[in-house]
Amino acid sequence: MPQTILTAVHHELLIKKSRFIACVQPMTDRATAQKIVAELKSQHPGAAHVCWALLAGGQSAAVDDGEPSGTAGRPMLDVLRHQDLEGVLATVVRYFGGIKLGAGGLVRAYTDSVAQALLTADKIAIIKQRFLICSAPYALEGMVRREIELAGASLDNVVHADDVKFEFSFPATAAEALITRLNESGHGRISWTNPDDE
Repeated sequence: MPQTILTAVHHELLIKKSRFIACVQPMTDRATAQKIVAELKSQHPGAAHVCWALLAGGQSAAVDDGEPSGTAGRPMLDVLRHQDLEGVLATVVRYFGGIKLGAGGLVRAYTDSVAQALLTADKIAIIKQRFLICSAPYALEGMVRREIELAGASLDNVVHADDVKFEFSFPATAAEALITRLNESGHGRISWTNPDDE
């Protein structure tokens, strides 16, 4: 099951006088990730490289920032994938210590930097939500509210008009069971609206 992390985690490695400062943090899009990378570059003007990897759906990226191709961004991204993470940005600021590490050494350094930072991360499962909208006669309002609450759904909005309209979010895997239960309890008097039609 995909996971994300709650807050940013950091780790620093020193390998043959080169300093690798890693940070892994929650991130949803590439534009914000690029802003953070730009901020890191301005905060660390003496750094040789600011490499990064973003795992965020279709906006994922792996950037070597001048390191030999495939020795920094891709290994960092592989660590995020291996740990089944989603919606995270890994950055590593490297200060060159004067001793070349070679391609294998660089891959290990960037991999270890991110992996070590993630050892202290609080991970949480990503549960896909489904947004539902239903309408019920006023006589069924109490029953619908109870079923939504018992199911652990998040009631987002209630509108009182000719009927009572409920808008709520629920883990996608359990949504069908709740819909069936409401339909049976409401004896066919509950109507459903596709959220895309709203």
